[in-house]
Amino acid sequence: MTGPAEPTVDVLRRRLVDFASARRWEPFHTPKNLAAALSVEAGELLEIFQWLTPEQAAAVMSDPERAHRVHDEVADVLAYLLQFCTAVGVDPLEALAAKIERNELRFPVPTDAGDAGQEASEAAGSVARAPERATSVNPDVDDQPV
Repeated sequence: MTGPAEPTVDVLRRRLVDFASARRWEPFHTPKNLAAALSVEAGELLEIFQWLTPEQAAAVMSDPERAHRVHDEVADVLAYLLQFCTAVGVDPLEALAAKIERNELRFPVPTDAGDAGQEASEAAGSVARAPERATSVNPDVDDQPV
């Protein structure tokens, strides 16, 4: 016996549309309102980590209550993002794929062994490399990193 199929983005988007429709919420699901709701939910996710040290933040998922909150806020952020994408006609997977491609052009893989070592040590320490510290940036690609 097999379990239920894994949800797809399209199935989840349809469920969100049906959920809002059944409650007659469509008039409120404007791009502006959905973008605002997305921002609020992202803030609620951030609130879980506010004032924590990096070590405490790394351990959040080991606390069942906090882990549950993280799961709920991630779900809320994703739900509003999918609803926003539906409202404005953006395919989120296509948008992400295009953004990654632009970032690969804008931030080429370093060729200097010293640069690669610096990046590896930063990655090991969970420190994201800021765009302004990139070893090389392709000026022909006018976009921000993911």
